[in-house]
Order: sequence, then structure tokens, then C-alpha cells
Amino acid sequence: KTSSEEHKSFVTDFHRKLYDEGLVYEKSSPQAYCDNCRQFLPDRFVKGVCPNCGKNARGDQCEACGSVLEPENLLNAECSICGTPPEFRPSNHLFLAVTKLENQLESYIESHKSWRKNAYELSKRYISEGLHDRSLTRDLDWGIDVPKDGFEDKKIYIWAENVLGYLSVCNTLCQKHGFDFTEFWNSSRQYYVHGKDNIPFHTIILPSLLLSRTDTSLKLPDEIISSEHLTLLGKKISTSGNWAVWVKDILDRYNPDSIRYFLISNGPQKRDTDFTWREFINSHNGELLGAYGNFVNRSLVFIQKYFDGEVPEPSNTPNILKSLSTLYEDVGNLIQQGSFKEALDTVFKFVRDANKYFDEEQPWITVQTNSERCKETLYTCVQIIANLSQLLNPFLPFSSEKVRKIFKIEQASWKYIEIPHGFHLQPLDILFERIEFVF
Repeated sequence: KTSSEEHKSFVTDFHRKLYDEGLVYEKSSPQAYCDNCRQFLPDRFVKGVCPNCGKNARGDQCEACGSVLEPENLLNAECSICGTPPEFRPSNHLFLAVTKLENQLESYIESHKSWRKNAYELSKRYISEGLHDRSLTRDLDWGIDVPKDGFEDKKIYIWAENVLGYLSVCNTLCQKHGFDFTEFWNSSRQYYVHGKDNIPFHTIILPSLLLSRTDTSLKLPDEIISSEHLTLLGKKISTSGNWAVWVKDILDRYNPDSIRYFLISNGPQKRDTDFTWREFINSHNGELLGAYGNFVNRSLVFIQKYFDGEVPEPSNTPNILKSLSTLYEDVGNLIQQGSFKEALDTVFKFVRDANKYFDEEQPWITVQTNSERCKETLYTCVQIIANLSQLLNPFLPFSSEKVRKIFKIEQASWKYIEIPHGFHLQPLDILFERIEFVF
């Protein structure tokens, strides 16, 4: 947590060294003060109208257009605590010369065109519109003390502190396990997962802090996994306005894999999407139950009925099994890229192909007319199911574990496995049950 002593110590040391780098300077700037609340206000405690798009915004950022703001930029500014218009008092603060890093930041962003579209394009927009130097300090009663003489009454601004939590927790873990922090940080592949309103803090602000420390060389973020917005029945989700689906409530009622499947396959990966109960239930009944659960159930029940629960011995190995090895590679690459929806869709296309294979092979007929072909079909289905339990494990861990128990697979791995003929299946537990729409 950013409230931990390890984090506070790391941030204090980072800023102390940052101030010696030549990119930090002092300047007087207006700070929002509420005379009614008798306190200086954090930027997010000032609300008003964005000067760029005219929508409601907070003093640190406009969620509507993505602009990074200062409270004094807002139109019709007021204290979000009491509604009183704040006064802006001059105060001396430390600033980071982000403008001097513009060329480095632009090169960094241009070298990551593989980021999600919103991250790349919004970051480019910040560069093209012109960067601004950012205040490192604030007049607040809470936060981490500024480690510089003459600034004892000020705190480190939260934007220049919270993003360093990625480094501080990594440093803490490295100390615990005896790793060199810099070596570990620079050799790791890093994924930063957040909503699109947090893009500038990960692609501009965090890199600015890291680039400013010339006394050490720390790599910049690799993968930016920035989602669009998820709305609820067409309206923006608001926990304060009680317009939300609460985690405890939905977990009490529904299979966690159903929730995971819907949010990944219908999530706002590339565009804003909407959560509705009807779509959630249709997703469960149509895909999880109708495609995946149905394939597992029909295949294994057939083996229980006609082969006494033992995996039959095939005379040939069908071509469909060869494509499973390729599937691991394709899905793995998509996951590494942060393309979770495409990865899940790829697996479920294979699930639908597997159902088609079962239907075309017609084992309910061949069990009477062509036993060798029937054995081959069911042996193939077993291999597909066993491997699906591994391919779907990152997305549907609970149902995948149920399937692995049927085959006594102790732990999922990312490679093709084969269940030997003659293996006796463990009892089958229903993966998914139909959800009735009763709203």
C-alpha cells in the first residue's frame, strides 16, 4: 500500500535525489483554498467546468476529454466538500521541468505503437498539444513530507508519489527475496493496467519521473493495458450515487467464471461497452453453458455410458489435435500483448469448432455402426477438453479446475497434454447451470 512505511521511505529518498538533478525548480503558483472549510484543497476536491470541452471536471483532470488540468484552469470552480468557490492563494512550490523531457517522451511513445489505441493516441495528443511543467508539491495536511529545506510545511503532490508505488513495492519485494532492485526492474516485462482516464499518469508522468533521475537508469513502462469505460444500463457507473453492481452481491448469485467471461469477452478493451443483465445472462447461457459446458458434458457422459468411463483407444490420431499446439502459441501471444478479448474469442472459436466436429462425427450412430471411428472421435474430444482446461485457465479458473480434477491434472501448464487411452474418468461435476431471466 502507498500508506506503508516502505513506500514513504522509498518516495522520500527518490524525491531527495530528484531535486539534485537540475530539472526541479521553485516557482510561485496559485493554490485552491476554501475559506469555509479553512483548508487548502487537493486538486480532485475542486470541481467545475473543463475549459477545453465544457463538461464537468475535477481540478486534476477532465474525464470527458482526458485533459490534464490545474484547479485554477477550471471554470465556475467550487469546493467539492461544501460548494463554496475557492480562492487561489499564491504559494511557493517545486516544479518538475517536464517540458525539457519532451523529445525523450515523444521518442518513447513513438516506440510503443503497439500499445492499445487509446494509450498511444492520447499520449501523442499530450505531446502535440504541448507539455506543461508539473508541480511536485502541495499545501496539504496529509501526505509525505517534502525532503527539502524551506518546504517543511508542504507535502509531495499525490501524482508525484502514487505512481512511484510500482517501484516501491518492487523494491520491498526485492529486499525481501535478496534481489538487486535495479537489475530486477530493468529485466522484467511490466504491464500497467488501468482505465483510460489514468493514461497520462502512466505514459507521461511516471516516465517523466524516471527520466529525471539521471543518477540511475530505470526502464520505462512496457505494456499499457488501458481500458475504455464500462457503463451500467447505459449510465456511467457511480458508487457514490449507488449506480453500480456490487461485487459481493453478484458473487453471491452467480458463478465467478460467468462474471469473468462476460467482462473479458464484452469488456471495454477498445471502446466503451455497456453492462446489462440480459446480455450477461445470454453470454452465460449461450457461450459458457451452450458451447463449452455442453461440449464437455456431452462428450464425457457419452464415454461414461458407452465405454464405462474409460478413454477409448484410437486407431488414428485426428488432425484436429495438431491444431491444439498452435492454439497455445496463438493464445499465449495474444495474452502477452494484453489482447485478452481476442485471446478468449480464439479459444471459444475452437470450442465451437469442437462442437461442430462432435456433430459431424455423430458418435451416437458410429457407436453402433463403426466402433473404431467412434473411439477416435471420443478420444479426440477428451484431448480437446483436457487442453481446454489449460487454455481457459487464465480466464475461467474455477471451471478449469473442475475439468482438471476429472483427468487428475494436478496443475495447469501452457503446453499440449495427452490423456492416455484406458484412463478412467473421475466423476463429472456440472460446470455451468442455466440462468433464468426473471427481471
